[in-house]
Amino acid sequence: MRRIAAIILLLCLLAGTAGGILIVEFCPDPYRPGDPDEYLVLEGEGSLDRFVVSDGKGGFRFPPGTRINGRLVIARNSIAFEQTHGYLPDFEIEGRMAAVPDVVSSGNLLMANQADALYLYHGATLIQQVAWPADVRPREGQVHYLEDGVWDPRPFFIGQSRFSSATFDDVTVTAFVAPDCAYDVFSAAVASAEREILVNVYEFTDPEMAADLIRARERGAAVTVLLEGGPVGGIPPEERAIAGILNRSGIVVLSMTTTDAAHAKYRYDHAKYVVIDARTVLIGSENFKPGGYPAPGLQGNRGWGACLDDPKLAAYFREVLLFDLSGGDIVPLEGTTADVRMPYAPAYTVEFTPCRAEGARVTPVLSPDTSALILRLIEGAGESIAIEQAYITNETTYELNPYLAAAIDASRRGVAVRVLLDACWFNIEDDADNDEMVDLINRIAAAEGLPLEARIVDLTANNLAKVHNKGVIVDGRAVLVSSINWNANSPAFNREAGVIIEHPDITAYFARVFADDWDAAAADGTVAEGPDRLKMVAAACILAALMGLYIYRRRRT
Repeated sequence: MRRIAAIILLLCLLAGTAGGILIVEFCPDPYRPGDPDEYLVLEGEGSLDRFVVSDGKGGFRFPPGTRINGRLVIARNSIAFEQTHGYLPDFEIEGRMAAVPDVVSSGNLLMANQADALYLYHGATLIQQVAWPADVRPREGQVHYLEDGVWDPRPFFIGQSRFSSATFDDVTVTAFVAPDCAYDVFSAAVASAEREILVNVYEFTDPEMAADLIRARERGAAVTVLLEGGPVGGIPPEERAIAGILNRSGIVVLSMTTTDAAHAKYRYDHAKYVVIDARTVLIGSENFKPGGYPAPGLQGNRGWGACLDDPKLAAYFREVLLFDLSGGDIVPLEGTTADVRMPYAPAYTVEFTPCRAEGARVTPVLSPDTSALILRLIEGAGESIAIEQAYITNETTYELNPYLAAAIDASRRGVAVRVLLDACWFNIEDDADNDEMVDLINRIAAAEGLPLEARIVDLTANNLAKVHNKGVIVDGRAVLVSSINWNANSPAFNREAGVIIEHPDITAYFARVFADDWDAAAADGTVAEGPDRLKMVAAACILAALMGLYIYRRRRT
């Protein structure tokens, strides 16, 4: 993979003065100054006469009469810049492309990747400067920027988006939960498609959901599916088979992965949403797997989802998805011709049907762009917080997960906080996972006398495969439905998607589901007895050995 090194200097030039935002991006390699795709960005309005950018050893100014109205990109090498970013800069330093005008260089401005500085002068007056690692900590491929006086409000890498938060009113919402009614809502939403379906999902192994998309394609809808190109454990054979089935039907299947042309935009593309006809968004916590969207009457995961009807909201998510579909990290996913069979699932008694409400207020939550909205939601609680998560991991041994810390702080001011975590074996078998987290939370509550309690879900009592939810309910007024796990990676480095829904009926619906799971959970944090996996493996090995001995003896007779 080609190493990417770039520097961005973003300065606001207003009425002949400079100030505002400063961005630096570079590859942290002290022995490779002057990488061909490094660049600067100036932003503002007015004349650029007498403005000089320097690193103290070399610099450049602009041709006389140059004016700025917005953003100007100044790249070292236009060809290299275009290969990395997909578009041409406004100016270049090395003069490699006739179509791009040159700045007027003096000396040789080479931005060292690990330690250096940039200075903006107006005449002899220093207007603004940035030094690394003093002002920012350099990291390969990372964009450093100053926003509202704060450096690096979130990690930001080459190719990533910077969408702002937005809120949409008067949205029609159909709330649903897995395993009860998730598939019915998905199938109905896809069946309504007439022109376009855009899908972004971490994993896709469900043949029934694939069949729904194929039927939409046969009706004339254009269908595009974006998948994570390097999920944990690799792409499963079932997903490659699904990709093959979809491709043979004329559906475009793409994956986000690191290529020779570009590094993947995000650590994982972990989002789970669909945009239909630029008017409907279906979003939730579950992957497109049989356990995430099981047929009614079959066991699956506990997950939350919402189908949202509003053209403006859909346009927001459509823009996000189209942005993520662009760039050199997006490639076709090679499928196979293998068949996919639905795995066995135990029977399940449906308890919850979808809940439809009009006039909701909906705020999208994107990782890494607007993950801070979750913190604000929790910090704004005045009465109660209900949290249902697959798992929660702390930042360090001595530092709590920031969302959990905010919830515990809320309990310290009298907010009643309940935390419910999954009990599946892979979330409780180690020495520092969900059962230890529940114990930690309850010990904090006991030590400080807080209205705070944590429980492990009882999967057997509620006939669930696992809890895969990532939901929060605050004050009975707002609910978070999302794909965002509570770990260090998901909010800061993944592409994730969710929504905060404000509507009393929708919030009450998810509160009933949470209460059902909570009431069945063990109040003391213990996990209901289930099959001993080690004993099961040992028994299987013994059975296999006996069978081998039997076959050996049969062959000798």
